[in-house]
Amino acid sequence: MIMNLLNEKNVVVTGGSRGIGRSICLEFAKEGANVAFLYAGNKDKAGETLTALCGMGIKAKAYICSVADADEVKKTFTDIAAEFGKIDILVNNAGITKDKLAVMMTPEEFGQVIDINLNGAFNCIRNVLPVMMKNKSGKIINITSVSGLTGNPGQINYSASKAGLVGMTKTVAKEYASKGITCNAIAPGFVETDMTAAFADNEKVLQTIPLRRFAKPDEIASLAVFLASSAADYITGEVIRIDGGLAI
Repeated sequence: MIMNLLNEKNVVVTGGSRGIGRSICLEFAKEGANVAFLYAGNKDKAGETLTALCGMGIKAKAYICSVADADEVKKTFTDIAAEFGKIDILVNNAGITKDKLAVMMTPEEFGQVIDINLNGAFNCIRNVLPVMMKNKSGKIINITSVSGLTGNPGQINYSASKAGLVGMTKTVAKEYASKGITCNAIAPGFVETDMTAAFADNEKVLQTIPLRRFAKPDEIASLAVFLASSAADYITGEVIRIDGGLAI
């Protein structure tokens, strides 16, 4: 990959302290971007990620923020804009799961996942758009999921939230293309994270994936870097699967 593909760009990554979000932060930093990341409460993991970023010669800062809280998000984005001067790229990565079959799931469990995964992305997009419109440019990247495209037993809340992100992506792309803002989504399948560690070696699961392995977080991050770069300036409203052939 060409170094400094995103030199002097400022990126905001939600859920950036670990897993896919951490890899996205590090990959963007490798390409010269300054990184502001949001995290929900794991101070130790956030500190580790921030230390790694600061050692890469770019500007970085961590912000504790619940993306489901509209007021918190507004304040955080105001603080980021004041600290970094502009926001060129937003990556909506924050997400949770609370898996159960539909008949067993409580309204609270359904709502909690929608609040973080879908409402959280809306809150962030709503607050970054005025900054991007002022700049007459911007890149928004939403991390959705193959579950949002195909459905998945036990994940009615998660699948619904990720399907909602697909519709949100396409709508934002149509509304703001004339302002120089693109909006795309990445739909991963199984990825090697803490969330999937329990069944990463499950042969039954691997048999459903034509490439017979889980994705590495940095493979998702590399695609995010591409979509944030000038090489993807003519791509908007797309949902790109990165799933090893799972949803063929």
